[in-house]
Amino acid sequence: MTGKLFLIPTTIGTPDTDGVIPSRVIETTKGLKHFVVEELRTARRYLSRVGVSTPIDSLEFFELNEHTSPADVDKMLVPILNGSDMGLLSEAGVPAVADPGSLLVATAHRKGIAVVPLVGPNSILLTLMASGLNGQNFAFVGYLPVKPDERKKRIKQLEQRSRSENQTQLFIEAPYRNVALFRDLLQTCSDETLLTIGCELTTAEEQIRTKKIKDWRQSPIPDINKRNTVFGFLF
Repeated sequence: MTGKLFLIPTTIGTPDTDGVIPSRVIETTKGLKHFVVEELRTARRYLSRVGVSTPIDSLEFFELNEHTSPADVDKMLVPILNGSDMGLLSEAGVPAVADPGSLLVATAHRKGIAVVPLVGPNSILLTLMASGLNGQNFAFVGYLPVKPDERKKRIKQLEQRSRSENQTQLFIEAPYRNVALFRDLLQTCSDETLLTIGCELTTAEEQIRTKKIKDWRQSPIPDINKRNTVFGFLF
């Protein structure tokens, strides 16, 4: 009998699990001995924080990142095929959403392995929930281009899509480029486009604000430099 692959969410901005990670998720995590993680050190630290009593050195870890080959992913699932349950941990938030874990999940489905998603925080959905933008029709488009001209062109494309389909567009950026992206949004978007900024979700510094572009232009630049931020807009 094969085991199951549990998708285990982690905290996204605070080390405190209270009010962020459900107790059932923590109890499930404590019962596992095989894990696929993005970064070994932070995964071990998180497992210690939630109270895993099994000695960390006796747990089995596989690292999965953008450099992992499909053949290596196949090998990671061997414990499940041999009857053991396994946990996939995200570096932050829920696994397989803006996260390399989706490769493991896809492979598990191909092998007929049961995949069990567990409840936890996701900055993209939390921002959407609190934005006031259209939650019936939305798209997460990941990272925008790094080069300014290409980024502005992509912003225009997404704004046109938002206009024609009444669709909220959600995206993220490397924290050190947040301010540059914000400025490009102000320069590129129409006055009436609604822009939401969700920053440091689930932490004491959390801020979620929605304004029209014309109003953002009249406001100070928000404190988003080098901080985890989700952007969203709706024309």
